[in-house]
Amino acid sequence: LESSLLTQPWASVCFGESAFLAKACFRDTGYILLISNLSSVWYESANAEAVGQRSKELNKRLMVHVSSFLQRLSNLMCPLLAGQLDAATSFSCHLTAGSLSLHVKSDLSGLPFYWDFHCCPAPVEMVCRHLVRPLIRMSLALQYQVQELTSLLFQKDAEIEDYRESGATLSRDRLRTEPFQEETFQQNFMAEVRSSTI
Repeated sequence: LESSLLTQPWASVCFGESAFLAKACFRDTGYILLISNLSSVWYESANAEAVGQRSKELNKRLMVHVSSFLQRLSNLMCPLLAGQLDAATSFSCHLTAGSLSLHVKSDLSGLPFYWDFHCCPAPVEMVCRHLVRPLIRMSLALQYQVQELTSLLFQKDAEIEDYRESGATLSRDRLRTEPFQEETFQQNFMAEVRSSTI
């Protein structure tokens, strides 16, 4: 399950006024949920036996196979992670010092359906595997991309300057550009980033 979770993208979700990043993977054998508010990371991994036991405690009137519960949970969580909210389903979370509970209320076969995800702090290795390492890899890739684009802009400026020195002129003056100034660009970019995070 956790190997499959690695291939799932993070999604932005809101419960009340609280924003989180979350990802989940559901199978007939169980599920795993990973959720973070960028200050802490929590997770829950439950096998079919645990799901069956909890479903009996929360949904005494529902007599369906565990696989049906897991399929229903998947059908509720996947639209949430895709940004498609269902008016017939409600989500709420309760955050304590050491855990996070996600409460789900919906219906199944015409009867009320309840589920509680009981998430505990994720191990450091899990956080590194799902959050830290992918972010570092993406950051390095973006830095490399910026370096390549900066080099390309300098080459384009040199090419344009060569055309000008050869007597070439623009047919439309609105296409004229100023030479690329890397330091000015970096300063403006960082100023925009700071203002957008305030």
